[in-house]
Amino acid sequence: MSDASVNRFASKQVAFHEIPVIDVAALVDGSDVEGVARQIGESCEQVGFFYVKNHGVPAELVKRMYAATEELFDLPDEAKAKIRVEKSGPTARGYISPSAENADPNKTTDLKEAFDYGAKQETVSPFFGPNLMPEELPEFEATCDEYYAAMRTLAGKLVGAFAISLGLEPDYFARMQTNPITIQRLLHYPPQDLNSDGNAIGIGAHTDKGVLTILSQDSVGGLQVQNKDGEWITAPPIEDAFVINIGDLVQKMTNGKYSSTVHRVVNESGAERYSVAFFIDLDYDALVETVPTCVDDEHPADPAPYTCGKYKNDWFVKVYPHLKDGMEFATSKS
Repeated sequence: MSDASVNRFASKQVAFHEIPVIDVAALVDGSDVEGVARQIGESCEQVGFFYVKNHGVPAELVKRMYAATEELFDLPDEAKAKIRVEKSGPTARGYISPSAENADPNKTTDLKEAFDYGAKQETVSPFFGPNLMPEELPEFEATCDEYYAAMRTLAGKLVGAFAISLGLEPDYFARMQTNPITIQRLLHYPPQDLNSDGNAIGIGAHTDKGVLTILSQDSVGGLQVQNKDGEWITAPPIEDAFVINIGDLVQKMTNGKYSSTVHRVVNESGAERYSVAFFIDLDYDALVETVPTCVDDEHPADPAPYTCGKYKNDWFVKVYPHLKDGMEFATSKS
């Protein structure tokens, strides 16, 4: 599957110059779900990114997650080598060293290092299985699990709002997320060398591949979002707020009504930068097809639906050498 097949739909984005901030308290407590959903829909259609505040995730939990993240990346190389992503096989979770995964490989090399984990499952299959955890940090797993649970709950609220904003039943997408592919990603961005040749970057320009991303970024900053005129717009940290963006699967399912927006990280601060990103997709076997409210005479349904697992398989095999070398994902999850 080519990237063009995912992003071929006409974008309705405007030439935005700032990212909207949405108070989601009334979504979280259920007092005005439709009102918040309308704001979210407008942001998805025009920008593809927005902040959420009053989201219900305790600041203390976020603080503990950052402390655990810093402890992880402070481990010696030999400790991180024991939990490298290659050791997880098709589950594709674990530690990813700088430049081992590049978001825009034809143009840039990523300076980030990352650690991925997700919902625990005993049986190993594409995107599912046990997590690789650092034995040197005995409290690390419990903190990760608590944060993951909070993100899963918030994601459910936001995905329900997506559905309402599109004129669908609130559980339209939730029915395709009974056991979704998820990744909780911890990230460390070293300071970027301003005297380098320009090819090294925190993370290169890319769109996210799934349904929804919930990003917590520290106070250092560096996230940039590209508007339809090709201008890079800063998405600065806002205290106690998350950055939300939609991915390519939503762009495909909405026939391009909602846009998956290109973004990157450039850490020119001179300080270490950390962030925590939660990615949620659909169930492995869920069919990615145009939703009925995004079809009319001028915008027919996409004639080439595919499963979420197939799409993720195709992408991950491009990214991870251990999957290319005789360990490619199965075409269906066992």
